[in-house]
Amino acid sequence: MSASSSPGIDRLLPFFAAAAGVGFLSMMDAFMKDAALAAGTYTATVLRSLFGAAIIAPFFLWQRKGWPGRDVMKLHIERGIISAFMALSFFYALTKLPLAEAIAISFIAPLIALYFARALLGEEIQQKAILASLLGFLGTLVIVGGKLGRSEMSDDVLLGLGALAFSAILYAYNFVVIRRQSQVAGPVEVATFHSGIGGLVLLLLAPFFAVAPPAAALWSIAAAGALTVAGAMAIAWAYARAEAQALVPIEYTGFLWASVLGWAFFREPVTLPTIAGTALIVTGCWIATRKPRENVAATAL
Repeated sequence: MSASSSPGIDRLLPFFAAAAGVGFLSMMDAFMKDAALAAGTYTATVLRSLFGAAIIAPFFLWQRKGWPGRDVMKLHIERGIISAFMALSFFYALTKLPLAEAIAISFIAPLIALYFARALLGEEIQQKAILASLLGFLGTLVIVGGKLGRSEMSDDVLLGLGALAFSAILYAYNFVVIRRQSQVAGPVEVATFHSGIGGLVLLLLAPFFAVAPPAAALWSIAAAGALTVAGAMAIAWAYARAEAQALVPIEYTGFLWASVLGWAFFREPVTLPTIAGTALIVTGCWIATRKPRENVAATAL
């Protein structure tokens, strides 16, 4: 009995791992918002990267695979630079916007990535991808419109929305780099250089933005660094064992996590426009990643 049920359990393990990874990263966002409000966005972001690198680097050294080649190192550096400013702008947005709203709007990034894939990888943009983009854009308008309807559009909210849009564009381009990276490097190597290079890039700005963090913020930053590594490794493990198109919908459980954590940490309510806009964005992403019917049938055979 147990032997016959094992294949089914094995098939579900990647989905459980992906869901766990999304949960880890959502909790990381909550800890980072708390740390950024206490210590400043820059200090919290650079320390998170360095904590993450310190946690994962020993595993990379233990593998004894040697230093990456020149071409692979270029990809690590490229993604490290992109991720540094992507994280900095996203965590800054978290200090200006409710957690659930920020996460919901960031879901537009996979749709933007479709156009980067066309421009940089030569992939064809199908009609369903255009429809998906329109739905995602409409969902974003619904969320922002709901924000406008509840209160005046303050300078802080505008700064948060601008930072979030910038982060989403970088995140979309990041998808293209990850695709190239995954073909030439393992998850431990990717995670090590992702955190390490991102932290070193941000350190260059230390003379201008660094402040001494309060002791309480260090615990939140350390937790965020550990959760970043745990989330990245869980998702890498899942995506190595199941198709991306099957796992993508699990990414959107991040909104549920953000809603719960935003209320638990910061007493942020979740509004109807945010839920409605998220539904439109998620629908668009589902359309973009859904397999054609004939492909599904072929896979089943």
